[in-house]
Amino acid sequence: MSTGTMQSGLGWVIGRDMALDLGTANTVVYVRGEGIVLNEPSVVAVNTRTRKVLAVGSEAKSMLGRTPSHIQAVRPLKDGVIADFDMCQEMLRFFVERVHQRRWTKPRMVIAVPSGITGVEQRAVQEAAESAGARRPTHIIEEPMAAAIGTGMKVWEPTGNMVVDIGGGTTEVAVISLGGIVSSESIRVGGDEFDDAIVQFVKKEHSLLIGERTAEEIKIVLGSAHPLPREARAEIRGRDLVSGLPRVVSITTEDIREGLEESVVAICDAVRGTLDRTPPELAADIMESGIMLAGGGALLRNLDQRMANETGMPITVAVDPLHAVVRGCGHVLENLDQLTGDTTASNL
Repeated sequence: MSTGTMQSGLGWVIGRDMALDLGTANTVVYVRGEGIVLNEPSVVAVNTRTRKVLAVGSEAKSMLGRTPSHIQAVRPLKDGVIADFDMCQEMLRFFVERVHQRRWTKPRMVIAVPSGITGVEQRAVQEAAESAGARRPTHIIEEPMAAAIGTGMKVWEPTGNMVVDIGGGTTEVAVISLGGIVSSESIRVGGDEFDDAIVQFVKKEHSLLIGERTAEEIKIVLGSAHPLPREARAEIRGRDLVSGLPRVVSITTEDIREGLEESVVAICDAVRGTLDRTPPELAADIMESGIMLAGGGALLRNLDQRMANETGMPITVAVDPLHAVVRGCGHVLENLDQLTGDTTASNL
């Protein structure tokens, strides 16, 4: 056995190589040979006076909107890219140390990034991962490619595959053939945009101010993209903008659908735009095989039906849409030894 092979083998046994879906809303970690081992919100609670990190993940998310002035719960990523480098580095270090406790080795790492990010933003992700303990180089894969692999699409064959990955900060639309992205579009609309749209709608229509967590709960319970067989109604609590006092209002699924309409239209427009730039042979394949929806946003009720009406294409929601990207990254990680050079979407 050569020295290089021996070192590679030791890295596999000791290094606990990992794949990360570094998302705006959640960070999911896949460990080689074990599968998904961690799924935590991408939130950091920090003392603004000392810059000391107080909590990361679920514990930090529970503090959103409920902290004193000197404690701030922040999201280090916005629209799929790093907004606060130091906090992202601390968050990554926390997650890596929870999974990889052997300090004398560094794990190899595969990280998914949005397809529309710049070279500078991509280097920032690599630097944050390496400073958090990853072995150089950190391998990067574009999210739509990872999502397509994670949903079991036949991306290596000379046929057209189309995936729509709706994450927390971005929606990635891509047509893939022969292991490469043929046409794609990345828009900064996702789960966070849905939440913000709900906040603004309730504020405008009911003069009621609600928080980010309440908006997310409303989206899950009442959100839809197309009329439901049975519409629902629920009571929500917030602060009255006129009196400043707490107030309860009744809201329906039709109301929330109206509030989400602009964001849903933007996603459908991105899908149509990508199809418009797709070579006719591949478009014919997609007409037969359909479009795959992945990401947390794919769980918005009746989004598949709405998109089918808008595009005329068959739509399928992935079996496990929330974990499609990290499973795709995990597949790449498991086969990393067979890949040469930098692991990017262009040469997987």
